[in-house]
Amino acid sequence: MADLRPARLSPADVLRVGGAGLRARPTRVVLSALGIAIGIAAMVSVVGISTSSRADLDRRLAALGTNLLTAGPGQTLFGERTHLPAEAVGMIGRMEPVLSATATGVVVDVKVYRNDRIPETQSGGIAVLAAGPDLLATVGGAVAKGAFLNDATARYPAVVLGHEAAERLGVATTGEPVHLGGRWFTVVGVLHPTPLAPELDTAALIGWPVARAELGFDGYPTTVYARSREDAVHSVQARLAATAKPEHPDEVEVSRPSDALAAKQATDETLNALLLGLGAVALLVGGVGVANTMVVSVLERRAEIGLRRSLGATRAQIRTQFLTESLLLSALGGASGALLGVLVTAAYATYQGWPSVVPAWSTLGGVVATTVIGAVAGLYPAVRAGRLPPTEALATR
Repeated sequence: MADLRPARLSPADVLRVGGAGLRARPTRVVLSALGIAIGIAAMVSVVGISTSSRADLDRRLAALGTNLLTAGPGQTLFGERTHLPAEAVGMIGRMEPVLSATATGVVVDVKVYRNDRIPETQSGGIAVLAAGPDLLATVGGAVAKGAFLNDATARYPAVVLGHEAAERLGVATTGEPVHLGGRWFTVVGVLHPTPLAPELDTAALIGWPVARAELGFDGYPTTVYARSREDAVHSVQARLAATAKPEHPDEVEVSRPSDALAAKQATDETLNALLLGLGAVALLVGGVGVANTMVVSVLERRAEIGLRRSLGATRAQIRTQFLTESLLLSALGGASGALLGVLVTAAYATYQGWPSVVPAWSTLGGVVATTVIGAVAGLYPAVRAGRLPPTEALATR
């Protein structure tokens, strides 16, 4: 008698058998795949939103430039607050790689109010700064309404409000009066938000001459802005303190505003790492759901397993069948989750006005991760199904 050899299933047959098992239980398949899909969607959308935010930041920095440096007064060895010399702006402006230099100066003990009937303690945290007409060109700012200070208005009671300062004062249009330093100033302009100089958003800007003539301004700059050539930023940054205050360069604080934006981005990335962890937990929960589904499926389909074994199916074929079902279930959840994550990223980026960017590695990695999870989650149920004796399986019917 010739040896009987079990028929070998082709890959197409394996997929057909595995797909039939899933089609027979659509509700359970959808619920199990949903757990995987949520985990993958969370991971893909977190990576996509983070990448889109970074792309928007890079775009804004490219438009604003990363070559803006600032210098401000530091402290003496005894911890006393010092000041920059009045000549600091001119000395910095004469540095060869510096394209433009300007400054603002805090007008001490001067507040701005909507009218003269508001208590002095309710200043709204708005700083009054003396500024030159070339401030916006150096810091990359722009006027939203009206006009900025010029050589003429800088000598008269005219004020330009930052974006937030105008909102706090309730100023909607130019030409309105505000009470500044005990006298009336006319609002001649309102600024757009200034990302590289956010301190201007909460400031009332007045001309340098009028600040010295009528408000007791001492004339010392408190922040010097220097725009240099892109290829010379680091060399200018290294020499800026010594140029601003040659006798005490250690009393000058030098920074680059774009570094603050980069620090903010690093903070966002830390938060993204936390969200990625939550996505991984959701993915793990989905994997447990797949394993649970497959184990229950083995218990419910003992009769089917016994019948197939009695008709000649080998243990390996039974294992392959259940492992294929697990892989198909995970692949379904992974593909759905990746697509959902891309859609969430696109919708959120569009709402924020960002470019929509989803790294290919996140979507492909998500699908690969679900496949691995599916293989791990389905391995035990598949082995358990393969070890089930046909007589025992048929006896449970």
